[in-house]
Amino acid sequence: MKNLMNSFVLTGINRMELIRVPKPGIGNSKDVLIKMMAVGVCGSDIHYFTEGKIGSQVVKYPFPVGHEGSGIIEEVGEEVTYLKVGDRVAIDPAMPCFECDQCKAGRFHTCRHLKFLGCPGQADGCMSEYIVMPERSCFKIADWVSFEEAVISEPLAIGYYATRLAGTLKGKTIGIFGFGPIGMSVLLPARTDGVSKVYITDKINRRLKVAQKCGATWIGNPDESDIVKDISSKEPLLLDLIFECCGQQEAVDQAIELLKPGGKLLLIGIPEFERWSFSSDDFRRKEIIVQNVRRQNECTQVVLDLISNKTLNVNPMITHHFRFENSDKAFELVAGYKDGVMKAMIHF
Repeated sequence: MKNLMNSFVLTGINRMELIRVPKPGIGNSKDVLIKMMAVGVCGSDIHYFTEGKIGSQVVKYPFPVGHEGSGIIEEVGEEVTYLKVGDRVAIDPAMPCFECDQCKAGRFHTCRHLKFLGCPGQADGCMSEYIVMPERSCFKIADWVSFEEAVISEPLAIGYYATRLAGTLKGKTIGIFGFGPIGMSVLLPARTDGVSKVYITDKINRRLKVAQKCGATWIGNPDESDIVKDISSKEPLLLDLIFECCGQQEAVDQAIELLKPGGKLLLIGIPEFERWSFSSDDFRRKEIIVQNVRRQNECTQVVLDLISNKTLNVNPMITHHFRFENSDKAFELVAGYKDGVMKAMIHF
């Protein structure tokens, strides 16, 4: 039937199911209907898949996750002015209110009334054949930018935003602990900013090989060597900045030891536990600066331009491809860190 569509939903811990649901319609005059073309599987999606929650955000089954997406505009609301039917778009999953104190301060990513695709209690995800989004959350993509590259603009915007929060990177020596899609999304813009040296760690050797090809100065597996000893022997003055991209306490512990006095630690990874801990001695004596990174803020168009003009090549991030009807296999692959997966891409 024309008014039904396919949707992949979470039905329990480590369980997903393809179901038929009503096709959404435009309810707001500033919304657009998007025919989905590609969706990327993110680490936060996997938290919902394997844990059923991220912090206070708890899944109520059935629930469609997914927030990294691209598609084609199929219908537009009466007040839509920027987009038209047939436009190819990348989707920013964030839907701020633009009216609260945070939005008025330019902090749209911490909007008091933020709705986010695939976030329980906020908005259904994009693991469906069609979704409805505000026009302001959609960005046109050039004809030569693929739908898959457009999907990568979402994690890339997070990495790009993190490098902006880090400050000037030119000539700096940095660490990236955890080289999944977010780690790679930090490395790419950091290199264009003229970073001097990049030390990268991960527990998956195939990911480290990708990091090496992408310009890492040094790579190391914390399961196979003493990361602190190895890096400090090469950098006796230690590192200027470290981007924690894996959500692991041991990575934070290593970072505190490896940061030079006055160094900065940027926390991007989403932990499965409730509290970080820090060594009070080193943390205090070195006067370590800590910066949390909450998604991204107004960086989508910037990174799409960098992809479009070939400044950044995101295609090495995409390692696996799945048809929509096999989305559960994609989630199982990413959840198990199998086959050296970086980014699993789902195609409609």
